[in-house]
Amino acid sequence: MAYVAVKGGEQAIDAAHAWLAEERRGDATLPGLSVAQIKSQMGRAVDRVMAEGSVCDRDLAALAIKQAQGDLIEAAFLLRAYRTTLPRFGYSVPLQTAHMTLRRRISAIFKDLPGGQRLGATTDYSHRLLDFSLLDDARLPDHAPTVQHTAASAPHVTDLLGAEALIELEACAAHPPGDITMTPLGFPTTRDLRLQALARGDEGFLLAMAYSTQRGYGHNHPFVGELRVGDVAVSIIPPELGFSIEIGDITLTECQMVNQFAGSKQAPPQFTRGYGLCFGHADRRAIAAALLDRSLRSAELGEEVQAPAQAAEFVLAHCDNIEATGFVEHLKLPHHVDFQSELELLRSLRATSVASNATDSAS
Repeated sequence: MAYVAVKGGEQAIDAAHAWLAEERRGDATLPGLSVAQIKSQMGRAVDRVMAEGSVCDRDLAALAIKQAQGDLIEAAFLLRAYRTTLPRFGYSVPLQTAHMTLRRRISAIFKDLPGGQRLGATTDYSHRLLDFSLLDDARLPDHAPTVQHTAASAPHVTDLLGAEALIELEACAAHPPGDITMTPLGFPTTRDLRLQALARGDEGFLLAMAYSTQRGYGHNHPFVGELRVGDVAVSIIPPELGFSIEIGDITLTECQMVNQFAGSKQAPPQFTRGYGLCFGHADRRAIAAALLDRSLRSAELGEEVQAPAQAAEFVLAHCDNIEATGFVEHLKLPHHVDFQSELELLRSLRATSVASNATDSAS
């Protein structure tokens, strides 16, 4: 049988795009799904797309979700591609998460702590059962509480351990932080770049790698020291002013993980830190990032590196779903010439093998 390359054209591509638009709209007898609805009612999906797309803009993330028909990786791809067209006009000053206007704040290590614990909006304490009442949810239930967010004083829980010198000091960086949105990630890498890569990594991959550390593939015996969700003011220092001004606020999830550490020649037995920070309300992502941050510090802390989650190049080179999508999905594109080359090579090898076997039989 002969194989020939199949030729396509613009007409076929245009038809595919038209069909996609039709499928995206769905049943025309139903109201269209608006960007405002996605933004308001699919908050966790919007948060994930913002994180993995590296853009903190709920409107754009919601638009990307609509355009991608709910494919969150494709939506993140669209958002990150759009980000590359935007000018970079400056950097914010470090965010003060200790001054966060809290929506949620929990600690797994202290029951009573300054500022108190707040469960916030969470499914942690609910049964995972389908709620069929949501089939008709035109309005909020009559008993829905009015939620108020306050900026009560709530110091970080790890500060309490630091006051007793029971946890490692948070080292100050010896250099300005890098920016992986402007410079490709290289190896070996520093913690600031690792944290950036984890903040926008694929949530499923981060979760799987973090889970592996808890199953024994690495030295991770963690406690959630604190998990907080809330709004933080963003400030910049315009060169023409020389002092900081607030330009808005963003919603963040921050996780500070507390890990056991037996000590080394350089450090006494103490707790060590793992840290995760990401856009929006994303408990799972922040916890997984904090677990992996600690795991990737193994060599720095004198621990044996023997598990995948401890290998920075393995974790960071594979956690970016935009990079992964490009490599995996390019296999769908035409490879006719390459395949023809492989086919001819295989035919030649088979012919040589048949000839060789025939010669051996004759002798």
